[in-house]
Amino acid sequence: MQSVKQRNNRFLRIRRDWRLYAMLAIPFVWYLVFCYKPMAGIVIAFQKYSIFKGIAGSKYVGLENFRFVFGMRDFGIALGNTLLLNLLDLIFGFPMPIILAIMLNEMRTPKLKKISQTMLYLPHFLSWVIIGGMVLKIFAPTSGVINALLMKSGLTSGNIPFLTEGPWWRFTYVLVGVWQSMGWGTIIYLAAITGLDMNLFEAAQIDGANKLQRIWHVTLPGIRPTIIVLLIMSIGRMMSIGFDRPYIIGNTIVKDYCDVISTFVYRIGITNSKFDRATAVGLFQSFIGLVLITIANAASRLFDEQGIW
Repeated sequence: MQSVKQRNNRFLRIRRDWRLYAMLAIPFVWYLVFCYKPMAGIVIAFQKYSIFKGIAGSKYVGLENFRFVFGMRDFGIALGNTLLLNLLDLIFGFPMPIILAIMLNEMRTPKLKKISQTMLYLPHFLSWVIIGGMVLKIFAPTSGVINALLMKSGLTSGNIPFLTEGPWWRFTYVLVGVWQSMGWGTIIYLAAITGLDMNLFEAAQIDGANKLQRIWHVTLPGIRPTIIVLLIMSIGRMMSIGFDRPYIIGNTIVKDYCDVISTFVYRIGITNSKFDRATAVGLFQSFIGLVLITIANAASRLFDEQGIW
């Protein structure tokens, strides 16, 4: 009798909220078509793949593609650059949204707060092609705005090679990336801060805590679960890096500094039509990402009892 009642209640809830379930079907279908269905192509990594023969007709070669790719000098460079650039993004880029969210939350002028939020969010919606053009105008070695201002003010005696020298290019890459992404991350932390119990802040204020103490002892502990989850996800993405940013900002002069796994896959997979080797790199990348996120989650569980699973 109880099970019949439960089924009836479940049917009534589905009938009542069918529009919400219909909306849920859209992302479900998207993930099914674009994320899970392509996983069948993983087998290409173990074949000498031919687009004319297809997966069924291509010859199985085992781990040959992996051995070939791992023996390439360019792959070692791309792997090192991917890890280094993502590590720099994690060190300098991860704390910025937290700091900005706290600063925005402490603002008491609504109009200024809205203007600041808009200015911070806007770069996220700009195409990297547009950002690349801005970077060229601002950081160009001879005609860039920053070099022109520094030379005119007498702060430097020569042009700074922001885009033509490896270490300076990395500095520019990280700076532009932090500027582009920090506003979007701020939304998540600001939402987490908004959900905190205001009574905690009032109690801390009554106990004599100043603003910095309330941030340290109330705000940060309150959003710690959000910080940990996003940190674990960021560590899991250490092996993956977007194609647009290094490809557009990079150039042939600093190739050994800007070549990452995504650009490496583009060259050997698209330009040279070696889809089997590109698939092998992608599979290796996904496997290491899974290992990293598992280790990060286990470490978080061990020290903080907070994780994503």
